[in-house]
Amino acid sequence: MAQPDKLLNDLCPDGVEYKTLEELFLTRNGYTPSKKNPEYWRNGTIPWFRMEDIRANGRILTQALQYVSDKAIKDKPFPANSIIVATSATIGEHALLTVESLANQRFTYLILNEQYRALFDIKFLYYYCFKLDEFCLQHLKLGNFASVDMSKFAKFLFPVPPLEVQQEIVRILDQFTQFTAELTAELTAELTARKQQYEYYQTRLFTFADNVQFLPLAQIAEIGTGSSNTNEELEDGKYPFFVRSQDVRRKNTYEYDETAIITSGDGVGVGKIFHYVEGKYALHQRAYRIHIIDDRVIPRFYYYYMRCTFLPYIEKASFHSSVTSIRRPMLNNFPVPLISLPEQRRIVSILDRFDALCNDLTSGLPAEIAARQKQYEYYRDKLLTFKERLTIKSQPPK
Repeated sequence: MAQPDKLLNDLCPDGVEYKTLEELFLTRNGYTPSKKNPEYWRNGTIPWFRMEDIRANGRILTQALQYVSDKAIKDKPFPANSIIVATSATIGEHALLTVESLANQRFTYLILNEQYRALFDIKFLYYYCFKLDEFCLQHLKLGNFASVDMSKFAKFLFPVPPLEVQQEIVRILDQFTQFTAELTAELTAELTARKQQYEYYQTRLFTFADNVQFLPLAQIAEIGTGSSNTNEELEDGKYPFFVRSQDVRRKNTYEYDETAIITSGDGVGVGKIFHYVEGKYALHQRAYRIHIIDDRVIPRFYYYYMRCTFLPYIEKASFHSSVTSIRRPMLNNFPVPLISLPEQRRIVSILDRFDALCNDLTSGLPAEIAARQKQYEYYRDKLLTFKERLTIKSQPPK
């Protein structure tokens, strides 16, 4: 941080000038050539960028996942070293395109005007567009389809620090970006290995001897669903709320106060998504609650056991229609092992540690990965924050 600050103090002690986006850039919308014309897509040589390219290959792009032919271009390709910004749909993303290209209609091209090219390092502008991403997310048009308010977009301000300052900032952020990416990759690989280890031990822990007794779930638990009762306290966010999907209205709920395992009754989460809850909660009518009432089974032991073994069971017994659904007999007959309480506690202790390491967003590897990203974003924001130079307008003569 010291070198850019020193350069700024030496070269522009009074601050830097800012210019609007519409002054610096020519803006153009991307587009999708007609899929009905095969000539547009056959033997393509011009990269056609989409959000999938950013997800797959990052934010500085030289190659695309798809290419179009010269015949697909309305005039000519957009120039190399353009920046594309998502201004509809997946807002808050951008990329630097180092080749002549085309992008789909979700993106707006920023093409630096000729008179300003000598004043900027394009990678400095690319890095500053992370601030533009935040601005876009805060200035949306109201309506059914998310889009950026383009009149405000045009007025977004870019700083114009001396080129030497820009290059030093780019050098630091390039190094920091690489370091963060390498560290994140190492942590992600470690997380993947720990998850594999977790799954291995989980399978071993839930493999029992032939003499272990199994009971149907209905004999050791109360099983039920929520109801369509309305409770005003739910609207105030007083209780945790469990539903089959996010599009269900909160008014179709019912309250409970207990230790329970929650699972989806239908939809994509069947056999995959489980919640362990202690205390008050609300439940939608298409989710199931499982409240253990047998002292021989520790609820958290059963929670881990169900997470590990229920999906293979449900795949054999599920009812298939437009979605996969759980029927009450499936739950009633789900076999639960009866092992000693000390052994259940030992298994819970092991899996609690693995669970925190692999899944806890406040501790363990996911938290470490998130912390590195936040650290990177913090220093990037510091490097890209400049004092604005004030200009005093001369007063007209009296």
